[in-house]
Amino acid sequence: MELEVSQSPTMGYLTHSKPVMAILTIEDDLHEFRGNRNNFADLIKAGRDSGFIAYVLTTNQVKLSQKRLKGFTFSEETKTWVQKLFPLPNVVYNRIPQREDELQPVVRKKLNALMKHPQIHLFNPAFFNKWSLFEWLNLSRTTKPFIPTTRRLVTPVGLGRMLRKHSFLYLKPISGKAGMGIMTIKLQPEKTMPYRLKYQEKKKSVTYRCANLAKLWVRIKKQGTGEAYIAQQGIELASYQTRPFDLRALLQKNQRGQWDITGIGARLAGTASITTHVPRGGSIEDPEKLLIHFFGHEQARKILIHVRNNALLIAKQIERGSGSRLGEMSMDLGVDVSGQVWFFEANSKPMKFDEQHIRKKSLERIYHYSMYLIKQHAGRAAAKS
Repeated sequence: MELEVSQSPTMGYLTHSKPVMAILTIEDDLHEFRGNRNNFADLIKAGRDSGFIAYVLTTNQVKLSQKRLKGFTFSEETKTWVQKLFPLPNVVYNRIPQREDELQPVVRKKLNALMKHPQIHLFNPAFFNKWSLFEWLNLSRTTKPFIPTTRRLVTPVGLGRMLRKHSFLYLKPISGKAGMGIMTIKLQPEKTMPYRLKYQEKKKSVTYRCANLAKLWVRIKKQGTGEAYIAQQGIELASYQTRPFDLRALLQKNQRGQWDITGIGARLAGTASITTHVPRGGSIEDPEKLLIHFFGHEQARKILIHVRNNALLIAKQIERGSGSRLGEMSMDLGVDVSGQVWFFEANSKPMKFDEQHIRKKSLERIYHYSMYLIKQHAGRAAAKS
């Protein structure tokens, strides 16, 4: 049956016989919504193509005692966002854009209500915390080998102890994203200024040298984002034309509710960048090309198989550790000069992949997994009756 739409002067009214997905975000200052609007418009179109009703829903609009909720849809005709009434969703896809928004008590309350609702399936209920990720992965013998040595950055004494074991370290904010606030330290004992700290300023890096740990600590505190940091063993990554690269994998659940690789891209560090993140000067590359350049065809093929298999193991362990229902995550993985695979971080709110084949598949998979959740629920309900 086709979706029936009748318009009123102020607000559209929808009746439906289709599955419904709400894209959850928060309200902006204009009483509209925040988040990547191009991404939301793509999701709504992909939903339509998959036989879904899809709309954007803010946490303020979540009123679960009502049969219909106010939400936003994108009009292809006028190229504008329109507010309408929509049915309660079967599935809620959490795209709240900022960690601090998600931590607001009123937002947490709405998320908890959605998670407890017997007819609604919410997936990816929260951002990941870098420290928690490493704790979860350390719990399993299968995933522990992929983790570089990682410690909380608490005191200069602890930092000094770690530098004696690993002369190259990355310092990362626990809640950071897109490479913001990342620094590196190299200890070169033979030099008069043995401590070398590098940090990012826009698309270039700045190097600070000093003679002792006390001065280094003061500078780290000055350059940091003001939040908790981790210190992580630096990995000598495989490189292309002297520029290191890492791999970015998108993992999503498929129509059978199982983890699958949607795609793997590569990010090549900028010439003056300490990370491979594109906003920090990195560039998008083909992973096969970069791996073949460094390792040759045969070893590159084996490494890519290894990356795919281990990314799936890691995703399963992260979901187990989180205790939450997850439907997707992106993952940063490194390959060192010997060909060993390392896990650096995972993101429960993946940014858009620019690779078109990955992008198209990623939009379809959101609805494949949503349909799986709906069918599972219908099957359980039928079994009870």
